[in-house]
Amino acid sequence: MINLQYIAVALTTFLVMETVTWLTHKYLMHGFLWYLHKDHHQPKYQSFFERNDLFFVIFAIPSILLFYFGINPELNYLFFIGFGILLYGMAYFFIHEIIIHQRIKWFSRTKIKYFVGLRKAHKIHHKHLGKEEGECFGMLYVPKKYFKM
Repeated sequence: MINLQYIAVALTTFLVMETVTWLTHKYLMHGFLWYLHKDHHQPKYQSFFERNDLFFVIFAIPSILLFYFGINPELNYLFFIGFGILLYGMAYFFIHEIIIHQRIKWFSRTKIKYFVGLRKAHKIHHKHLGKEEGECFGMLYVPKKYFKM
């Protein structure tokens, strides 16, 4: 049976991932990994897939390793850290790819205030076509000002 501590580890990991995402996006993706992220800031996609999509693979690796080491030799907290990362990755895909960029055309006419705020904040992030002078590097947290705009 899974105890509450393991669930707390997974939920805490999910929440911490927002900070990890912000830091990674600002300092790595808009830093030395810009060559992978650059096409994501271009006005038109050249295909359905972007080089930026490689970050899904890059971020899946720690989760997969944590799953592996979290069940060997028996189930332990590492598994649930990996599970928290997986949950965040699933939320990222849904929010970033479907809600914000609408690469899959679901929720394209949503009036949900949170989703509208997310889109506004992300548009502000994408108004900068270069790697400098960006803002709104997170994914789930949206400053209040974007709900008032």
